[in-house]
Amino acid sequence: MSKLTEQDIEKKLLHLPEWEYYDDAIHAEFEFENFKDCFSAMSRIAFECEALNHHPSWSNEYNVLTISLSTHDAGGVTNKDFQLAKAIEYIVEPEE
Repeated sequence: MSKLTEQDIEKKLLHLPEWEYYDDAIHAEFEFENFKDCFSAMSRIAFECEALNHHPSWSNEYNVLTISLSTHDAGGVTNKDFQLAKAIEYIVEPEE
């Protein structure tokens, strides 16, 4: 998978307003009601990561989940990162 250009990344980010691009990765931060809800979302995301064989750099502090996505083999952001970001968005903020 090849690294996307900065222009391609910015264009794709228009569809993911929670995400920002810097330091050769896309980043997002999600706040939940409490730790349990945050950890529950992380568990659901983990299954998606395994299915895609693509794993984020992430952390949580109480009710805040911070995620960074980059494809290390490509040296930057690829379509695989956007595929996972969309899956994360669906898990974290499902359509009503």
